[in-house]
Amino acid sequence: MNIGTLLRKHRKDKKMTLKSVAERASISEGFLSQVENDVNSPSVETLMRICKAIGVDAGELLTQVSKKERSILIKRAEWDDIDLSHTGFVTRRFFSPEDRTVIDSSVLVIEPGKSIPARKNIKNGQEVLCVLKGEVELTLGEETHTMVEGDSVHFWSNPEHQKITNNNSQKSFVLWVGTL
Repeated sequence: MNIGTLLRKHRKDKKMTLKSVAERASISEGFLSQVENDVNSPSVETLMRICKAIGVDAGELLTQVSKKERSILIKRAEWDDIDLSHTGFVTRRFFSPEDRTVIDSSVLVIEPGKSIPARKNIKNGQEVLCVLKGEVELTLGEETHTMVEGDSVHFWSNPEHQKITNNNSQKSFVLWVGTL
């Protein structure tokens, strides 16, 4: 998690608007938005004003940034410990939502006979699937690809007409990566 992401999280947790924080910190709303989106970096003085406006200790914020996990490892041995919900699938994400700013990724575990729908609200996104274990069917509009262990595909997202289905008799495990 970076400073901008943390500032946005704290601001939203306190149900504050960009405008109210910017006014309290004596900066423009546009600049605060750039800071939260990591387009621009504030000076130390400005960071302290933003933190004060939100009601967050700047030192604690920097400590949170320094303790951020830089990598998440999911061992293969952990695959079989997954309890599938009533939906018949589960996604094991690598990072929390606050840390997913450019790409998202997960290991998808799909029960036999179940499907995972496409991500919602994605425009012009790209995705990569790699079957780690089992077999899945990827439907992209009129196209259907049957994929087995070791197969991978890179494609443009098609949220309205896209799904991943496990027609196999055992759980399937798929590495999925997609742009945001």
